Amino acid sequence: MSWESVLGSFVLVAASEMGDKTQLLAFSLASKFRKPWVVLAGILVATVANHALASSVGTWVSTHVPARVMALILAVLFLGFGLWTLKPDTLDEDGEKPPRFGAFLTTVVLFFLAEMGDKTQLATMALAARYQATVLVTVGTTAGMLVSDGLAVFLGDRLAGRVQMKWVRWVTASLFFLFGLVSLWAAWRS
Repeated sequence: MSWESVLGSFVLVAASEMGDKTQLLAFSLASKFRKPWVVLAGILVATVANHALASSVGTWVSTHVPARVMALILAVLFLGFGLWTLKPDTLDEDGEKPPRFGAFLTTVVLFFLAEMGDKTQLATMALAARYQATVLVTVGTTAGMLVSDGLAVFLGDRLAGRVQMKWVRWVTASLFFLFGLVSLWAAWRS
C-alpha cells in the first residue's frame, strides 16, 4: 500500500475543498435538514461514486499516454488548478424548493452532480494518473472531502468567522503549484 498516494490525495483534496462550492453545499444541506450524519452519509456515497469514476479515468489515461507527455499534462493541470483555486467559489441557489427525496438522497444527487467537472474531481483524475493507484487515490480523496465537508456540516457556523478563506485558498493553490512543479521536474528528468 502506497501511503504517499493516500496522504497526497487526502491533503490536496482536503485543502482544495475549503471554500469550494461543495463545501458550501454541505453547509447549506446541513442547515436545511438538521441531520448532520445523514448529510455526511450522502456526501460519502456521492464522493465514493464520483471519485472512483474519476480515479478510474485517470489511471486508464496514465497507462495509455507516454510518461513524459503525462508528466507535462499533469504539470499543466496542477498549475491550472492552483490558479483556479485562487478564485473564490459561490453557491448559486435557485430558490428554496422543498426537497422531494429526503436528506440522504437529496445530498447524494446534489453532491454527485456538483462534483462533475469540479476541481476536486479533476484533481482526483490527475492524482490517479500520477500515482496509478485507483483505489488508494479514491480513499485519499474521499477522506479529504469528508474531513472538509464534515467541518462544514458540523462546525460551519463556528468556523465561518474565524478562518480567512483567502489564506486557505493561497495555501491550497501553493499545494497545487508544488504538485505542478514536481510533475514538470519529472517530465524534465524523463
